[in-house]
Amino acid sequence: MALVNVVNMVVLDNPTNFSNPFQFEITFECLQELDDDLEWKVLYVGSAQDASRDQVLDEILVGPIPVGVNKFVLQADAPDPSKLLPEDLLGVTVVLVTCSYKEREFVRVGYYVNNEYHDPNAPPPPPTTEGQEPPPPPQLPKPLPIEHIQRQILADKPRVTKFPISWGEDPSPPQSSQTQQQQQSGSTNTTTNMMMMEASTGHAQTFAGTNAGLVSMPEESNMSFSGQGGGGVQSMME
Repeated sequence: MALVNVVNMVVLDNPTNFSNPFQFEITFECLQELDDDLEWKVLYVGSAQDASRDQVLDEILVGPIPVGVNKFVLQADAPDPSKLLPEDLLGVTVVLVTCSYKEREFVRVGYYVNNEYHDPNAPPPPPTTEGQEPPPPPQLPKPLPIEHIQRQILADKPRVTKFPISWGEDPSPPQSSQTQQQQQSGSTNTTTNMMMMEASTGHAQTFAGTNAGLVSMPEESNMSFSGQGGGGVQSMME
């Protein structure tokens, strides 16, 4: 039985500019006291063909975890556009939010992300009559100005994957920790490939986001957060 269950995840500030941070309001339930922190990670898929282009946007440790329902906002920096190929800046990709306990991943939530170019100075398209072909799309500037790229997450269609893990000191499953990590790593690629395949075949072309506000800061919390980069936990509530 899983001792931690993610019960809700809300995408905040969506849609937004490409360079703005990702923000996820996460609600999870802890069923009993844990003797270690939870590790949360945000991964941006930079290319459907090249896994080396993927970017870990943030990794944080959260703990100690109180028993009961907890809520916090996980914030991660936007991907570095200089590490992406020009042809991968626009279009559909995937962002993953994962959680691990003692280096054992037990849940992964994947979202489709659509990046579109919007030029505020572009003239409106000319009117077309019935039967007339629409004009060709305008030529995109090179390089693309990042400030004109809008990011939208398909917030109501998450892909959730759960893994059974041992929550004790000694892994009880018959497979070794290394074998489990290899299987989970392979599952990451499988999840990404399946989502990218669905996007390319048109199953993820309808994008609708939420414009939810930020959660309020807690009055008191004894939980500590540590991570990399400029993101991390924005607020925490019990």
